[in-house]
Amino acid sequence: MSLFLPKLTCKKDIDEVIKCVAEKVVVLRFGRDEDSICLQLDEILSKTAHGLSNMASIYIVDVDKAPVYTRYFDISYIPSTVFFFNGQHMKVDYGSPDHTKFVGSFKTKQDFMDLIEVIYRGAMRGKMIVQSPIDPQNIPKYDLLYHGI
Repeated sequence: MSLFLPKLTCKKDIDEVIKCVAEKVVVLRFGRDEDSICLQLDEILSKTAHGLSNMASIYIVDVDKAPVYTRYFDISYIPSTVFFFNGQHMKVDYGSPDHTKFVGSFKTKQDFMDLIEVIYRGAMRGKMIVQSPIDPQNIPKYDLLYHGI
């Protein structure tokens, strides 16, 4: 399904998108094309991309082709989804210790659409962190991995 979503293949491309997309949420899905959970998430992203095109631009990033960002965002589990708005990293309180990324696949298209709307509205009001609208039962649970401790 990720065939329908634009792919960013190097740090330069990712930097360009983050800096140049204005007044929209930039969605970066970090993962691998052959991973089944990534494919499940890609299906949700591709089915909602057109409907959210006024609020968001969605991109696919292969973790193996962007090791700088993989390390920077501590992407230990895939898929991981990171959000930006006007060049600023948007954080979301999912009720977990990590507000920098969403780990796993969204349960429904509506969960993803609701999240994008909340991030967009919050960012337009100048907020850098927003509260997740997703039901806590629909948020995958995982343990944070701390490297180098």
